[in-house]
Amino acid sequence: MSRILIVDDDEASCRTLQFHLRSQNHSVEITGSVDEGLAVADSYHPDLIILDIRMPGRSGLEGLPDFIKLLPSVHVIMITAFHDMESTIEAMQQGAEDYIHKPIDIDELDTSIARLLTKKGDTDNLLIPTSPENIGDALSMVGRSRAMKEIFKTIGLVAKSPASVLITGESGTGKELVARAIHRSSQNPNGPFVAVNCAALVETLLESDMFGHEKGAFTGAVVRQEGKFSLARGGTIFLDEVGELSPGMQAKLLRVLQYKEFTPLGAKESQTTNARVITATNVDLAEKVSEKSFREDLYYRLQVVNIHLPPLRERKEDLMDLIQTLLGRINKELHRNVTHINKEVLEAFERYEWPGNVRELENILMKSIALSQGDALTRDQLPEPLRMDNTQFSGHPREARPLTEQSLEDIERIHVKRVLDATGWHKGQACEILGISRPRLRRLIRQYDLISDHDIEVDSEMNEDA
Repeated sequence: MSRILIVDDDEASCRTLQFHLRSQNHSVEITGSVDEGLAVADSYHPDLIILDIRMPGRSGLEGLPDFIKLLPSVHVIMITAFHDMESTIEAMQQGAEDYIHKPIDIDELDTSIARLLTKKGDTDNLLIPTSPENIGDALSMVGRSRAMKEIFKTIGLVAKSPASVLITGESGTGKELVARAIHRSSQNPNGPFVAVNCAALVETLLESDMFGHEKGAFTGAVVRQEGKFSLARGGTIFLDEVGELSPGMQAKLLRVLQYKEFTPLGAKESQTTNARVITATNVDLAEKVSEKSFREDLYYRLQVVNIHLPPLRERKEDLMDLIQTLLGRINKELHRNVTHINKEVLEAFERYEWPGNVRELENILMKSIALSQGDALTRDQLPEPLRMDNTQFSGHPREARPLTEQSLEDIERIHVKRVLDATGWHKGQACEILGISRPRLRRLIRQYDLISDHDIEVDSEMNEDA
């Protein structure tokens, strides 16, 4: 039997939880404030505390350090009716071990309690220093789904450590936002955050961009230039699309990770860096390792910690939080005041599969708000794919099947073709909308044998002439 203390000003909720936990043979005490909870804890010595965040008087976050100071080995689960990343990170950095939202999912609570009460040797809780000004602009990263809550908790636990982090997920899921959140909650939040798109440049230019070059190192190198690893000293370097690196660049990156040193182009001596390395990819690196196109030793160096961002179609419960946050930001940027969304729009958003993920949602909201003449978004302002009933796509036999019967490759092919057609096959604009590099777009075009409608018409006319 374990001793559990519930600290929550909602008496009805306390009594319900007390009845449930006692039915599982736990000893349970309840209190309605932080100060009362500390007094009870001093004599009751609970094994676990369930602590509400917002209460009259001192908040749970304010009282959390006192509970841990009084009982260093106690387990703490924070509960709250509010959904924000900052509170999650702060709770984890102060020593809480889990964070559960109201209304409480009893199965989730039972799982957490069972895990914590059977946990051994857990006194080395990882804390991260943070303050509101360091994470104030991270509000664009929101979500109430279980997957996103786990990601917020992982950020809180890993941020202080210098360990390399590999962020995986489809294009448009927000991988750079995760990297920036880790940086803001790290030991050096005021240090530089330097981002590099590994697929944006050819190898020689990428090497110069990452490691710098000396004057005269190559044609056009008229001045000495510092590389991104030099600029990131004392901070974080974020390498996006790391799966696109050539074998030569993979070897150079491995050396940086192993020895914290690199050599600029044309230099005789190496330089050192203390920058934390965070990488991201939308490809399966394990598969590339098996295909011998990505170094296995580099793969394991990169993913000391792996954070996987699920696609938006798998966490649609986050849609409203995302919409509210993005609307606020877009209204400010466009100097608009769109505050209402038609019910049909929300229903269309719920039905849509979001192949472009959060980036696609942001682009659609941006365009819809720009076209809106009032304070509300209506169905007629949406692009055609969302105005449809979304049970099928049109224009291709394979697109006539319901989305639930299509493979991920089918959806990707359809979406890439639609974007290319919408931009008149302007590859630069298509890359911007899709959030991918030109090399990746070229590979997708080859992979799916995509051709423009204009080319089809020309080919048809030539056949008729023949």
